[in-house]
Amino acid sequence: MRTLGIVLAGGRSSRFGSDKARAFLDGQSLLDHALRALAPHVDAVVVAGRAVPGQPLISDWPAPGLGPMGGIAGALRHAESEGFDQLLCSSVDCVRLPPDLRALLEPGPAYLESQPVIGLWPVSLRREIEVQLTTGDDRSVRRFGNRIGARAVAADFVPPNINTAADLGRLTRL
Repeated sequence: MRTLGIVLAGGRSSRFGSDKARAFLDGQSLLDHALRALAPHVDAVVVAGRAVPGQPLISDWPAPGLGPMGGIAGALRHAESEGFDQLLCSSVDCVRLPPDLRALLEPGPAYLESQPVIGLWPVSLRREIEVQLTTGDDRSVRRFGNRIGARAVAADFVPPNINTAADLGRLTRL
């Protein structure tokens, strides 16, 4: 199974107060940390929702501003066009992931119970997510997962979730 890793980085960072992807932790951007954390679990890793030099532009689908579901939909389209079988996604603020992440989530569809944005989605679900995004206003990853029968996986390791500058400060002190 070829797995594409996607870091969702198209959010507005409204609770954070500035561009979260460009915030620094231990001398590196959160985006760099997120890419590095996801890379060991996938065959290739890219970023959705923002232009990154040297990488394809993967736009949210059908438009920006739809939250993680728009990023996942755009990434599923890209994964399908590039011949990947499944998509393992994480957000730009997930700077650490469980060491056995892929094993926890396979077979997909599945997501981490503590953070549904961290999930494994077969490319065959592309149409399902597109229908949800174009026929209603429900953009919850958890509700999408529940609707399609995805497994909510509990893990001993709970990845840090950085929503505010104070969250980043707490993580820095750890």
